[in-house]
Parts: sequence; structure tokens; C-alpha cells
Amino acid sequence: MRMIGVDVGGTFTDVVAVEGDEITTVKVATAAQTEQGVLQGAREAGAASASVFNHASTHGLNAIITRKLPKVAFLTTEGHIDILDAGRGWRPASGLTDPSWRRPFGDAARPLVPRYLRRGVRERLLADGSTLIELDEAQVREQLRVLARCNVEGVAVCLINAYVNSAHENRVRKLVHDELGDIPCSISSEVSPLAKEYARASTTTVDVFMQLIYGAYTERLDKGLRDLGFGGDLNFADCAAQLVASNAAMRHPYRIVFAGPAAGTVASAHFGSLTGDSELLCADVGGTSCDISLVTAGAPRVDTTFELEHDLVVNTLSNEISSIGAGGGSLVTVTPSGDLQVGPGSAGSVPGPACYGAGGTIPATTDTCLLMGILDPDGFAGGRMQLDPRKSLEAFENLPTPLNLDQRISYAFNIGVNNIAEGITNVAISHGVDPRDFSLVAFGAAGPMLLPAALEVVRAKDVIVPPHPGLFSALGLVSSDLVYADSRSAYTVLTPEAADEVRRVYLELERDLLAQLGSANDRAYEIKRSLDARLIGQSWETPFIDVPGGEIHEGSIATIVTRFHDTYQERTGNRFEALPVEGVTFRVQVVVPSEKVSYPQLPDRVGPTPPPVRTITISHLSPGETVDAGEYQRESLLAGDTFTGPAVIRERLSTTFVLPGQTVTVGKHAEIRITPSH
Repeated sequence: MRMIGVDVGGTFTDVVAVEGDEITTVKVATAAQTEQGVLQGAREAGAASASVFNHASTHGLNAIITRKLPKVAFLTTEGHIDILDAGRGWRPASGLTDPSWRRPFGDAARPLVPRYLRRGVRERLLADGSTLIELDEAQVREQLRVLARCNVEGVAVCLINAYVNSAHENRVRKLVHDELGDIPCSISSEVSPLAKEYARASTTTVDVFMQLIYGAYTERLDKGLRDLGFGGDLNFADCAAQLVASNAAMRHPYRIVFAGPAAGTVASAHFGSLTGDSELLCADVGGTSCDISLVTAGAPRVDTTFELEHDLVVNTLSNEISSIGAGGGSLVTVTPSGDLQVGPGSAGSVPGPACYGAGGTIPATTDTCLLMGILDPDGFAGGRMQLDPRKSLEAFENLPTPLNLDQRISYAFNIGVNNIAEGITNVAISHGVDPRDFSLVAFGAAGPMLLPAALEVVRAKDVIVPPHPGLFSALGLVSSDLVYADSRSAYTVLTPEAADEVRRVYLELERDLLAQLGSANDRAYEIKRSLDARLIGQSWETPFIDVPGGEIHEGSIATIVTRFHDTYQERTGNRFEALPVEGVTFRVQVVVPSEKVSYPQLPDRVGPTPPPVRTITISHLSPGETVDAGEYQRESLLAGDTFTGPAVIRERLSTTFVLPGQTVTVGKHAEIRITPSH
């Protein structure tokens, strides 16, 4: 069976096709009409013979970040129209002592919905779902007629306490369609029926944007694939890189806004299951950013929410990913105090690093590695791009610093590496893990080039460079299962008497999810239940408490409470069995196992490892240091090959740089494992 995974980035669209042990990779430029680039890659990857087409994109995320958004209105209970501006009132550490700091999506900055498009409607529900003020339909129609004159393209509705009682929101949606026609209208009681008004409001608003961005796009993509002869299943990846059928994804498309980076973590976890590595620090180093994530006990770390920007919250399960401004395009600049700085600014794809010859005048990390001899100017991007070392040299010479050229290049490389190492160490520390127990997975086009050097700083066990590192996130899309998920808030003290209410909530969630399976209903599936709960009096929850399957009864409640205390103790070191436990958010996942990529196994090397194809000079590792390094072609390496650095391993879309003293071992699944010199 042929499977295709597509990861649509802002600059490039990565396509992988998997059939048996054969993996085909295609990289095309992302087109202005995004589906055109996807369809071009699909054609080259043989979509006509594929049975599955799995898709992830940063298109919606980029639209929010750049604010290139359609005009959307926001309706909420009268007196609460500033929910979207107020947020949660949190500041980042960098803004705690800065009186000029402003929330990036606030009215004083770049609001997602301008204040004049946020309208209050007269109604009020109490926390138990009872009605305090009836919905004033005439007043709602007045507000909608104002929005009609503003030519809004979609409407988000988030009424106070609607997650308990959806009657008013359902009626408002009907009025929206009466007054504004058949435009996208998301209501919070369907999109995110969870407590905490702001997160529910922001999630519902993002859902409307995603409907407008992905709705017509999905139709064009589906038609284009069918025209190519594709007759299989079109799936989208969500923020945890779990797959869902495209028609189901479009019911609540906010879940697919951050799929691309999450796919790399899933690819790492799946590949680790093949190589026997269950504890991984994953680093996806691209042109602009380094996305860092954690895999423990063979599974990605998953959170209940994520932030698109600081405090811009979306209520959906997502792989925990920390991003820093470090990559191949990170600019080398001089600060006002005269210090050399690498990143977080990036050259991007246009004009790109100076060596691209496209007008860039500031050196980037790619220029640094080119002048060091790590990159081959004739073999960059599979030989499709010629790099110009003279442009790189000129850019470094023009930096306003008294450092000599050797120091500039050496310091730029080491600062860039240390930025990545610091980011990885911060992720490890924040999760309370010891990097010495973990392997670093290096992927993204620049990951293998920089992570072995970072290994000496992070002090992890080793670096694993998987096959096809430049398109590894796309491989994550053919390493995941089909998952339908939903959640609902229902504040319930977990006493034996609560069994009926808990049973009702889970049965409703499971019934709704099973109805979405469609053709997948014929396949085997697994239902997973979990719960976010808290001790009575707490304002925050402990997420992902396992809930037993089958019939919920009094004994089940006792089991849930015990599991809560066990989990709470494991995560905090404390146990308070005398305090009652309150369930807050009930979750269900219906998991349909899917066929996954199987990496081809390399034959074992018979005899000694062949010598390098040639010897090259690596300079500027430290000021004045020049070393001779062996150059290897990755496709010629076999399982069991081993050699020591310095070395450079070249492949079509990536370069691996091995430091002096580090040892390289090639594994059975074509992984390159680099162990430190210490």
C-alpha cells in the first residue's frame, strides 16, 4: 500500500511517499495558492497509486502570526466583549519589568478581532446552566445587522457559561444565518465546551479563521487529488500529529492549526520504537527556528492547550514544543555593545543567507558553515542551488566589529550551537529530566549539521540522525494513527453518587465520536478515556488521569480517585487523600490503528568500513584551528560502519558534521549514531 505524507511549510512543501520499504522524497516550493504546490508534489510522488494522503500545514498558523486574516466578528454576553483583549493577564518573564510591554494580540497591538467587530448580546446563564436573563433576540438581530454592514465573513459566538447549557448559543447561530446568510459560525459549546471563558473564546475565534482558511482549500485539494487519480483517504494531522479524516477535521479545524512541528515529534517516537530508543530530546532545526520536544517512555509529551503567541490559547491536545530562533538562516549581527549575536533574526528564504546571492548582505549560520568547509557550495539542496562563498566572506568582512575574520566565523558557529544547546537544556530542566539519559534526535535540514556540536555542551548520550532528516516531519505523517477526540467540562465531585453523571458524559462523548468514524467504523478501534481533575479548592487541574473502560460504576469512581492521587504524587511529590477530588474535563479518544512507515534495513558491512571518498579541510572550529575531515556519502554507508571524526556525511538534502573525537556508528535502520568524545 502506498502512503503519502505532505508537510506544507511557508517556504517549502515536503512530500514523502512510502510503499513497503521504499521511501521516496519530494521537495517543492510552496506556491501562493498553497494547494498547487501540494498537488505538484503529489503528482511527483505518485498520488494516483496511493491509498492514503496525510496532510499537515502551517498555512493557518502563519496567517495568524502575520495577521493576514479574513474579517471575523465575535459575539459574547453583553458586558464581556473585551474577553479577547484581556486574555489571562499573564506576562512573559521578559515583560515582567517592562512598563511598555503589551500583549501581542491586544487592542493596543494586533487584535485578531478589532473591538468594533466584538458585539455584546443581551442574555445570561448561571454556572449551573439555568437562565438568569433570557436571550433578547431582537437585540441580537440589531447587532447582526451592524455586522452585515461591516461585511464580516464569519462569526464566533462565546456566551458566558454556554459550555453547561448550549441553548442560547444554538439560537444565536440560527439568527446569524438568518441575518448574514450561510457564513461560517462557530459556537463555543460545540467547538470547546470547556470551563474558563477566555480560552474557550480564543479557541472558538481561531476555529472560525481556520474554517475560512482551510474550507475552500480542502475542497480544491480534494478535487485536485481526485483529478490526479487519487482514490484513497485524505486525512489531516492535528496539533498532536494524530490523523483525522478531512471531512471530520473541517468540522472543527482549529485542531489542525499547528500540525507540522508536532509531526516531527511523532516521527521521532516511531523511529525510536524501531531502534530501541524510548527517551529522546528532539530538535527540528530548519531555516528560522529550532523546535524542541521531548519523548519519554516512547511517547511524546502532550499538553491540553497550546499558545500560538504568548497567551493566545487554543484548547486542543498538542505535543509540547518549545521554539527558539536558531537555524540555518539565523543572522549573525553585532549588538550595540559590540557583542556578536546569532539569531533570533532570520534571513528567511528571501533574500536568504548572503551565499544565496539573492541580495542578502548579513551573514547567516549557513554562510558560517559554508566558510568553515562543512557545506559543499556545489551540492546544496540536492545540487539544485549553487552557493557563493565570496558573498559569505564579504558579509562577514562587513560586520562592524574589531574581531578578525577567523574570530568572527568561529564565534558565530559556536554561539549558534550554544543557542541550540541552551534551548535543549532548558526543555530538559523544565521537565525535570537528565539529558545524560536521553538521545538527541537531529532533523530538519540544519539539525545534523549543528546538533553533534551541541552534543558536547548538552552532554546527552548521543545524537541520532534518522534517514531523510530534511523531510523527517513529513515522515511523521505516515507514522501516526487515525484519532477522533473530544472533551467536555463538567464540574463533578468524584463521590460514589457521581457514577451516573460520569457515565452519562463518557457515553455521550463516545457516541458522538463513533458517529464520525464513517468508513473507518469497519476497522478495529480502541476507546481511551481520561480525565483532568483537581483537589477541591484548587484552581488548576492535573491532566490525563486514566479512566477505566467499560461500565462506569461506584467502583470505577474509587479507581479514578486512586489514580488521581497516584498521578498527583508522581508529578508533585505530595499526596492528599483526605481531600475530595473534583473532575473538571472528561476526555475520550477513539484510536483507529493505521499502517505506518517501515524503514528499510541496511545490509551488514562485510569487512572494514571503507575509507572516506576524499579529505576536506574544516577551519574556524575555534580561532586558528584547522583540521582535515573525511567526507562520506550517506547512501554508501552500511549497518555496522564506524569511524571517528572529524567527518562530514553528505546526503541529498542535509549534511552531518561530526566533531573531532566523536564516534559514528551506522545502525540497522540507516540511522547515524554519534557518540561524544568525552
